[in-house]
Amino acid sequence: MKLSSFNDFVLAVDLGTSGCKCALVDQAGNVLAWAFRPVTLHFVDDVGAEQDPLEWWQAFLEAARELIAQLPGSGGQVVAICCSCQGECTVPVDRNGVPLHRALSWLDMRGARQIRRRAGNRFFSVFGYGPLKLARWISRTGGAPALSGKDPAAHMAFIQEEYPNIYSRTSKFLNALDYMNLRLTGRFTATVDSILTSWVTDNRDPGRIHYDRALIRQSGIDADKFPEIVSCTDRLGPLSPEAARELGLPEETPVIAGAVDNSAAGVGSGAVRDMDAHIYIGTSSWIGAHVPFKKTDIFSQIAAVPCAIPQRYMAIGLQSSAGSSLSFLKDRLLFPVDELNTGIPEDPYFAIEQLAAAMPPGSHDLLYLPWLFGERTPVDDSTLRAGFLNLSLRHQRGDMIRAVLEGVALNTRWMLEPFNQFLGSPIDKVTLVGGGATSNLWCQIFADVLKIPVLQPVAPVQTNAIGAAFLGFIGIGTLSFEQVPSITLIRQVYVPQPGSAAVYDELFARFRLAHRQLRPFYHRINRSESVQR
Repeated sequence: MKLSSFNDFVLAVDLGTSGCKCALVDQAGNVLAWAFRPVTLHFVDDVGAEQDPLEWWQAFLEAARELIAQLPGSGGQVVAICCSCQGECTVPVDRNGVPLHRALSWLDMRGARQIRRRAGNRFFSVFGYGPLKLARWISRTGGAPALSGKDPAAHMAFIQEEYPNIYSRTSKFLNALDYMNLRLTGRFTATVDSILTSWVTDNRDPGRIHYDRALIRQSGIDADKFPEIVSCTDRLGPLSPEAARELGLPEETPVIAGAVDNSAAGVGSGAVRDMDAHIYIGTSSWIGAHVPFKKTDIFSQIAAVPCAIPQRYMAIGLQSSAGSSLSFLKDRLLFPVDELNTGIPEDPYFAIEQLAAAMPPGSHDLLYLPWLFGERTPVDDSTLRAGFLNLSLRHQRGDMIRAVLEGVALNTRWMLEPFNQFLGSPIDKVTLVGGGATSNLWCQIFADVLKIPVLQPVAPVQTNAIGAAFLGFIGIGTLSFEQVPSITLIRQVYVPQPGSAAVYDELFARFRLAHRQLRPFYHRINRSESVQR
């Protein structure tokens, strides 16, 4: 897209599991140009998942240069750079900022054994945690390390025990956002939300989040390996000379700290007022709402945690697989690139949606469980796995596709029940964002399954980048959080269809029954992997 008139832009970065997206976004939230570069996800030892931080940076440079090349002659300029990145990644870097190992992804569960030992008590445990340790984590941070191993607390423990040479050479452990900011500015920092799942910060005062000595001792990680903590709208400084040269931008271009993906999506969705909710459907999924209180539900794995908005927390529940289920179906079953040379449509997701739309609600009694990589909320269970139930000769491809869409929505409804209890009142609408929200059919299915209106933004796949851009403008002082809802554009509102209510109520009852009945089965066949992790 050619830029035709003078404007000030934030170069917004959205680094996700699938790759790096960059956007030029103006202060009204309009995305004027957009570029994407894929990034490889490497699976290791069945339960490990890694990405190369150098590939993150190269993907960013290529996407950013494509956009910046459009600025000369257009009158536009980049007034700030701000990132939104996937959370719960761990990059060990040396004193020069050089990665010592590929980043352990939020999908990586190899540290489960180490974190369970550190979190537990050999004599008595509560949900796998030592009571005093759990009380300290909950009271100060709002949560606790995931026993599945899917966060930096476990990643760092894994590296410390399995790769002691790397651990000894590590100057800082950085999240994906922190690494990108390091490359942009040369500063070793972490934001209040990117440091959260290291579980070493006192978050009781949202205006003064800081490291807690007792929690650092409890983690077993040396205190000097944690970076300086900053707020999401802090100006980290100008571009480093090297980054400025690689991007072709002035060195004085400010870099704003930014946020992890769920915080940025909460801002980019426009749901910044207290209790307004958004659901993100990407590779994974979450539901979030800003709240004025710190609270934790240890039974359902929902917590109010630090976020991008000052003096606020975000109540959030995470689910491991959402869009990944649809991608799996597309890439492994429907349109694989293999020796059969199956024809791939020009727009496979459009073809998939057309097939699913031809099927009735309930997919002819076919049920899909979307637990491809375990689950987190409302149960933290790494042994759960995905599958189709009640598959028969009557079912077609369309049934399988629609069942996947419905299964992800049913999984969200499962999470929504305790989430509403957490907030103290049921949400009456939700903004759906992320790649999944580009599907009109999926938006309608969510409205029908959740029984509330679903708001679809104009650019749902660009929500994280828009959120990063808003944080960038707020960081340089030209926008406020209070203005964000009024400039968030909604494309369409999907209301529940009365005729679908009974079908989805019954399907949801079967979904809950399937979990209760199959949980012992999954625990039995996947327990050995879980114990080893």
